[in-house]
Amino acid sequence: MASEETPTMAPPTAPTPPTTAEPVKSTAPRTWALRLVTVGIVLAALNLRPAVTSLGALLEEVRDGLGMSGSVAGVLTSVPPLCFALFGSMAPRLAKRFGPAAVVCFGMAAIAAGLALRPFTGNTVAFLAATALALMGIAVANILMPVVVKRWFPDRVGSMTGLYSMALAAGTSTAAAITVPVTDAMGGDWKTGLAVWSVLAAAAVLPWLPLVRDRRDPQQAAGQEAPAVESVPAENDGTGLRIARSRTAWALACFFGLQATAAYITMGWMAQIFRDAGVSASTAGVLLAVCMVMGVPLGFVIPRVAARLSSQGPMVVLLGACGLAGYAGLYFAPASGAWVWAILLGISNCSFPLALTMIGMRARTGAGVVKLSGFAQSTGYLISIPGPLLVGVLYQHSGGWGVPIALMAALMVPQIVVGIFAGRNRTVEDEAAAAA
Repeated sequence: MASEETPTMAPPTAPTPPTTAEPVKSTAPRTWALRLVTVGIVLAALNLRPAVTSLGALLEEVRDGLGMSGSVAGVLTSVPPLCFALFGSMAPRLAKRFGPAAVVCFGMAAIAAGLALRPFTGNTVAFLAATALALMGIAVANILMPVVVKRWFPDRVGSMTGLYSMALAAGTSTAAAITVPVTDAMGGDWKTGLAVWSVLAAAAVLPWLPLVRDRRDPQQAAGQEAPAVESVPAENDGTGLRIARSRTAWALACFFGLQATAAYITMGWMAQIFRDAGVSASTAGVLLAVCMVMGVPLGFVIPRVAARLSSQGPMVVLLGACGLAGYAGLYFAPASGAWVWAILLGISNCSFPLALTMIGMRARTGAGVVKLSGFAQSTGYLISIPGPLLVGVLYQHSGGWGVPIALMAALMVPQIVVGIFAGRNRTVEDEAAAAA
């Protein structure tokens, strides 16, 4: 496949041709390894949101079952970004010590354990602790997915990010759509409806197991000779990069944080907004699924388009405009136009695959991507923590959804502004070199 990278990305080094004596060594192992990694990426992505959207679909039942107030439920919806920020910052160091594959494998196991345990804990504190365990696994995988894509598919960042984003959206929307029907089919117990998602997470552990002990460069793991590396300054090879001094890194972190705020408010509260407007619980779950499922086709298309553009600013503006229109609809006519608002907000939430694509494009090297991904996502999730909590508090004290929805719309404006800056055609390594 032809390279999808923009001019800011260094072209991948061509693999060493096979020798006459070993005609199979550089092809068969490479094909096997790449296929295994591809399956692992897809299964991992499928498990990165059901822990959140399955809870959103049953939030009212969980609140009643555990005796939560609206403010405590707001804390619960803020737990995902908090855990992603805290545990995500550990991912680069863990990957350096154990290898990305081992850390992702551990992450999938943590998700499975947390989802299996949390419905049966019996109280709010233990429920939050088990949820945090699952979210820890999601956090490290969140950070390392762009790294895995960059290392194993350097000439296909756009298409592989699109595949990953499409699978993530499929898992998100499926959990939102079928959690309530599955719960009803299994006797109406919300505990069983939440626990069933641990099975999918357990399956995601399997493709990563053969790669756990392999910390070699992907070309070597695939049976190829490692390409010769040209001596370059530390700022340019990413190893000595001071990421916090990069304006692009900060713009990308803020964009990531604001889009995550919108996404977690949507996943945590949108079904409840529709239910309070008179929509049935099952229909509200389907509407949330419709919102999330927009990321399946668009999550594949947007990264491929973005990778071919020198600037992603116009895409940021388009997605932001859809979000503003969706919030306006929720404010003025939440029930009568519910399907339209769900679609518009689903399109707006595709800022997530766009942000992931920009992480791969705003760094020139693999080491730069690791640092930028860790910084942008960890900082971004820290930024996003107050949003869902504040929505819960405003909902409880204002007695309705008018003020919270107005807040959501207001946050979309700075998201557009910083997204335009993050989408400029430059890399963090070049900024570091210019500042040196």
